[in-house]
Amino acid sequence: VQLQASGGGLVTAGGSLRLSCAASGRTFSRYGIGWFRQAPGKERDGVSCVSHSGMSTYYGNAVKGRSTISRDDYKNTVTLQMSNLEPEDTAVYYCAADDGVLGRGCSTFPRDSAMKHWGKGTLVTVSS
Repeated sequence: VQLQASGGGLVTAGGSLRLSCAASGRTFSRYGIGWFRQAPGKERDGVSCVSHSGMSTYYGNAVKGRSTISRDDYKNTVTLQMSNLEPEDTAVYYCAADDGVLGRGCSTFPRDSAMKHWGKGTLVTVSS
């Protein structure tokens, strides 16, 4: 599966942003899809993840309550809606996928160790 993240940009603190992860391939519904981010000088950390069935969703502590992840298997797309953004949310955001036993259920989230497929990131900058 090939992934393409989009939707990043410059936003003022308190604003909202919607990130999209578009995937190629006909087996999209087999994959758990996660969003991860990496700020300058920091390690990559987990933002959110949705299981292959869409029945389970997970959020990192930093974005819990401010974000919603959803998937559309007809459009091969996963969307991450983020609101009340803070300057600390500034980072490059990546989407990742895996259809293995652990990855499809987001079992290792917020760690990214189960995710084998990665797209190029999209930059989110939140100004104060």
